[in-house]
Amino acid sequence: MGYIIQSINIENLERYGEIYAAAFSGEPWNDPWNVEDAIIHVRELLESKQSYGLECIEDGKVVGFILGTSMLFHYGRTFEINDLAVDPAYQRRGVAKLLMESCLADIKAQGMVGVHLITAVEGVLPEFYKRYGFKKENEVILMGMEL
Repeated sequence: MGYIIQSINIENLERYGEIYAAAFSGEPWNDPWNVEDAIIHVRELLESKQSYGLECIEDGKVVGFILGTSMLFHYGRTFEINDLAVDPAYQRRGVAKLLMESCLADIKAQGMVGVHLITAVEGVLPEFYKRYGFKKENEVILMGMEL
């Protein structure tokens, strides 16, 4: 059986949390996520009025998801990919590619004028995103502050 891409479903929230914690606790992020916090993270995004996401199913099991939110600017609505996570057991099998291609086609059809994301500076992720036309921004920077 092949992969099925469909709209994200809050009924699968716990599975998304499991996938997120496992994916982001590994390379390249190595963030110490626990499943409970990952579930809260995903729930908060899903509960946003402007959230949009897709899940990938294989043999009745969610193996990955992409999730983000849109925001209106003076030049049109843009989409921010907040999370693209694939169960480590299913990585390097085309799941992220299917999710990304489906998401980009959908948000374009919805009339979005742009899409952006934040990713690691080095490693395989920048190269993955470049394949879909993403490029490093020169006009903006990400700034942060710890409290």
